Amino acid sequence: MSARDEVIRMRAFLPLLLLLAAVALGACDRTPSKSEPEIRPPSPPISARGDAARDIDPLRRNVPIDVEVSPLPMARVENFDVRRGRAYPMQPPTIPHSVDGYQVDLNSNRCMVCHSRANAAQFQAPEVSVTHYMDRDDQFLATVSPRRYFCMQCHVVQTDATRLVANEFVDIDTLLRQEMEQRQ
Repeated sequence: MSARDEVIRMRAFLPLLLLLAAVALGACDRTPSKSEPEIRPPSPPISARGDAARDIDPLRRNVPIDVEVSPLPMARVENFDVRRGRAYPMQPPTIPHSVDGYQVDLNSNRCMVCHSRANAAQFQAPEVSVTHYMDRDDQFLATVSPRRYFCMQCHVVQTDATRLVANEFVDIDTLLRQEMEQRQ
């Protein structure tokens, strides 16, 4: 069947579709009889303060949308060289110092000045993991793999900012320790 035949066939059904749409719209406009239950629109959600129009998520610190929010002070980078624990086995370690002004682009990687194999001992910095020298076929390279070159796509700086959302995450080691303590 050609496209032209398909269009002619569809035009034959157009009056039927218009008739069905008109009947459906007419059924919506009529008032229900006393024997039929009345259909009501859903009620708006009840907010914590009882005013759904002014209730805003915690990211705005419960300031109504029609009021300008004064920004919180900028969080400070935690700048102490202490290794932090990891929440899960392959989690990238966090950066324990400020990286303001670090240049990481195709021509230069400021992180590698301290964290390369050659300089790590001199700067007392952790050496980049051997996994960063592997390509996608698990072949070892002489330099950092291009897919691991841009450090801050995985490694992040920590700040003293207050948490916006509650977090009760417990890492697996803590869970296992608690389980052992309960059994004893």
